[in-house]
Amino acid sequence: MKEILRLIRPKQWLKNVFVLVPMFFGGALTDGATVYASVVTFFAFCFMASAVYCFNDIVDVDDDRRHPVKCSRPIASGTVSLKTAYGLMALMVVMALVTPLLLPRGGVIEASPRGGLVGVLLFYFVLNLAYCAWLKRFAIVDVCVVAFGFVLRLLAGGFATGIALSKWIVMMTFLLTLFLSFAKRRDDVVRMEATGEAPRKNTIRYNLTFINQAITITASVTLVCYIMYTISPEVVARVHTDYLYLTTAYVLLGLLRYIQITVVDKKSGDPTKMMLQDRFTQIVVVLWALTFLFIIYF
Repeated sequence: MKEILRLIRPKQWLKNVFVLVPMFFGGALTDGATVYASVVTFFAFCFMASAVYCFNDIVDVDDDRRHPVKCSRPIASGTVSLKTAYGLMALMVVMALVTPLLLPRGGVIEASPRGGLVGVLLFYFVLNLAYCAWLKRFAIVDVCVVAFGFVLRLLAGGFATGIALSKWIVMMTFLLTLFLSFAKRRDDVVRMEATGEAPRKNTIRYNLTFINQAITITASVTLVCYIMYTISPEVVARVHTDYLYLTTAYVLLGLLRYIQITVVDKKSGDPTKMMLQDRFTQIVVVLWALTFLFIIYF
């Protein structure tokens, strides 16, 4: 059971909190129906993401066996067979597609949110199958696909709750996750330069100069998008306050901290692990969330 859990990677489910973004930014935390729809969507995406993790480890089994860290993964180490991995992947897909049935027919909005949610889940699954099998071989394309996967999480949360998404929040989500993806690729480049062996086939198409510039650009534009979101007329009208811009300081601190971890500490290999371990980042995120909630609800 321990190896099965390692294969489906429940620790990585933290990434699916992006499904809750429409509810949080929409100021609907006190609405029971919206919270319920968001939670159901969160678990649906968790199951589908786990299916993708299974397929990724199946496709990468040979490369993982040569990797100094990934060689301990369940399939690469031989503790989980390919047959079991395929069966687990199929089970996760079924669970992901069945979970939306827990949403009410009328849902939070007049039209049923099930169809839209299932459509997003299937598109996410097919896109990631293509990513694991082919698209991740291409530099820049690989990080863009990963970033778009988070936009799909955002769209899923919007479909399930009926909350209209600001164009700025969509752009910010794409750019933020693109920033994190480039930071993660930097870890691969550092390892390649130290060992002379590329951890990924497309790592040779990156170098530290390019990665550093890409990180700087995406972080800068992410911050601009966040500022534009907080002062946009539609958002101000929805939350009935024009003080959201004050939370920009936390976003800036968070981005700078992550750049410090990436460039100075060279520990950007796993954003989820970093979030669970770095106390400074955790404090900034909590303060940002509390300030945001205070401005909206009080």
